[in-house]
Amino acid sequence: MGEAPRNGSAENSAQFGPTTRRRLLAGGAAVGVAGLAGCLGGRDGPVPAPEVTSDRIEDWRRTDASEGTASEQSYGPVTVRALERTRIFEYAPVADALAEIVDADGSPVVFFATRVDLRPAIDRLPGEVGRDRVMSEVETAAVDAFRTRLRNAGIEDVQVADEGITTVRSGHTATAWRLTGAYAIDGAIPLPNGTTAEIDRRLEIGARLGVWHDGTDVIVSGGAYPTERLTAVLDESLPDAVDAETVVRRVADAETAEALATDPAEFDIEVSQLLISVA
Repeated sequence: MGEAPRNGSAENSAQFGPTTRRRLLAGGAAVGVAGLAGCLGGRDGPVPAPEVTSDRIEDWRRTDASEGTASEQSYGPVTVRALERTRIFEYAPVADALAEIVDADGSPVVFFATRVDLRPAIDRLPGEVGRDRVMSEVETAAVDAFRTRLRNAGIEDVQVADEGITTVRSGHTATAWRLTGAYAIDGAIPLPNGTTAEIDRRLEIGARLGVWHDGTDVIVSGGAYPTERLTAVLDESLPDAVDAETVVRRVADAETAEALATDPAEFDIEVSQLLISVA
């Protein structure tokens, strides 16, 4: 991200309280007309799908999508619904390589994009708290939801490491976080001599998340990736005389070996560029 944390030190910015979608709505209900007139909500019909505009998405495979009412809450005479639409992707070369080599289901390289729409529009609700209050509530809820999505993808022990700001491709300013976690790889890798080597390793994971207001809705996007080469992790489970990249090339092909030997810095760039391209 390259910018100083927006709310003080990285240590302080990593402190988050418990968050629920109900809290997100409660924050929205307190916004006055002057704070967000015409910004959030204001449409009928389904929430538009978030679009990943970067060409890099061509190497990713959409694995799931969801939409619907995330929450519904009454504030006096007004009932507010939070609607969201999400797309979930995995990096196809790594997912396919792990499936072929260790018969793994899933991937540690994943990406999520979500659009959140509050109805009725926040500017139509009573209260005198400004836009900053709403976005603070939305951001906290987004971090909590992102942790849940990572856990659903098999990434555990997710912690916030840093918070800052960045500019997305549309020109809007996003609050951005770096997170860490761990992903377990278990299975068996076939060896050239006909035997197999058991794999039971824990991958260190890095993740990035961004949240911003695009003038109509809140966009939430982020992804995760291993912080070490997958071939290096597999090497730890192989006999000393055998290296993982050679085994993968013999058992599968060069393309599979290249996917598992990808430099983690390339994954970081990939996720970062996808993150800022969501519209």
